[in-house]
Amino acid sequence: MGEPLKVGVVGLGAISRAYLSTFATMPQVEVTALADLDHARAAAAAAEVPGARAVQVAELMAAPDVDLVLNLTIPAAHAEVAGAALAAGKHVYGEKPLALDVAQAGKVLADAGGLRVGCAPDTVLGTGTQTARQAITGGLIGTPVAANAVFVSPGHESWHPDPEFYYRPGGGPLLDMGPYYLSALVHLLGPVTRVVGAASRSRTTRTIGSGPRAGTVFDVEVDTHVAGILVHASGALTTLVTSFDVVASTQPRIEVHGSEGSLSVPDPNGFDGDVRMRRFGDDEWTTLPPSAGYTGAARGAGVADLAVNLAAGRPHRASADLALHVLDVMQTVLAAGRSRTGLDVGTTCEVPEPVPLTRLQQ
Repeated sequence: MGEPLKVGVVGLGAISRAYLSTFATMPQVEVTALADLDHARAAAAAAEVPGARAVQVAELMAAPDVDLVLNLTIPAAHAEVAGAALAAGKHVYGEKPLALDVAQAGKVLADAGGLRVGCAPDTVLGTGTQTARQAITGGLIGTPVAANAVFVSPGHESWHPDPEFYYRPGGGPLLDMGPYYLSALVHLLGPVTRVVGAASRSRTTRTIGSGPRAGTVFDVEVDTHVAGILVHASGALTTLVTSFDVVASTQPRIEVHGSEGSLSVPDPNGFDGDVRMRRFGDDEWTTLPPSAGYTGAARGAGVADLAVNLAAGRPHRASADLALHVLDVMQTVLAAGRSRTGLDVGTTCEVPEPVPLTRLQQ
């Protein structure tokens, strides 16, 4: 391969550790600069990344040895940081969601010009979702008819030391965890054309349960239980539930049902996991061997995929078009819940190319 893609990271919160750990194993990517509003935090991270330096955000944007800005800021800052990176002539890859709303996200894409814009989640590029996708496209369960997707949790305040942003505009269970589930569902069943939604919140305040601010009470500003029915362009129907109000569940994270069988798809917040299938007439479920996807992948695989495909002149898979469509679906579900009606989704996207069974760390 040629020269690695030089990456500057903006935002050194908890998720940055996962990215930096992955990049250390990937020859496609080289981290050169790190920036955070808390400069001491950037300096501490830079001390653990050979060749990287801690800088201010403006310096990172102007740096000649930064090809791509990895945007790991809080959701409210995603569009602003992405816009600054593009204005500086840098490619950008961000944590989800792409922006707080479709209008902001659309402006990011409009400002991209010939630059690449990528967006998490990249978990869908692992062997879990990709093996399930190959099973569906290979006809193993016949024509897809329906799916169900379930994420439930009692809330992130039990473990996160600064959880307030999960309960402010841009947060909530759908915008926080929905991108994993909806990105996987688009890979499996195609884009969404129409939705029905409903939402509620069980409490008006939450209490931080760990860390130096344990016991702090804060306001809940968004709905914390969201349910939706999604109509895919393929004709398949998905029932989606995301919640910060439920203690636990035994339901599978994602199931896809076809005319000839059903698939149990592993947690889309992970890269791998068992894909199980039961076909019409079978007495039990069987586990499919991994047949597609990046093996041994971890957070940051989408950046490496972007680097490889940028060099080859091909579209990258963790695309902004997919992220925009997922954001639009989520916002439309919330709007449908408020209006108590069904609503059409205003965007669509191309389903990214499937990932052959391969390893990125090579």
